[in-house]
Amino acid sequence: MADIAPFHIAFPVDDLAAARHFYGTVMGCPEGRSAADWIDFNLYGHQIVAHRVERRAAVAAHNPVDGHNVPVPHFGVVLPPADWQALADRLRAHDVAFVIEPHTRFAGQPGEQSTMFFLDPAGNALEFKAFADVGQLFAR
Repeated sequence: MADIAPFHIAFPVDDLAAARHFYGTVMGCPEGRSAADWIDFNLYGHQIVAHRVERRAAVAAHNPVDGHNVPVPHFGVVLPPADWQALADRLRAHDVAFVIEPHTRFAGQPGEQSTMFFLDPAGNALEFKAFADVGQLFAR
């Protein structure tokens, strides 16, 4: 998995200062280039770009997964377990409200994983996962 190419995603925010604080200070993402209407962040080696837009609706829908209503759309990163726990602790220290609290999903089944969901200040849903065995990422 170490040779995975970085992904790029651009997403809407309605307040760049709030996005800068959330992704930079709360999440700990180093900031890259920026302009009047966008900011690049390094999210665990991936390029995410917050683009300022007019006010927009938050999460569009939910989908049931293992007993929870998962917000759709969402994005995030699969992290090593220790990094996942450190992020969960960091978010709690910054009083981030979880949409779905950190927990183990699919316990005892193929693809068992730790997961958590939360929203950024613009209402974008994020999910971060960890697998004790990353080889289970695409398990069926």
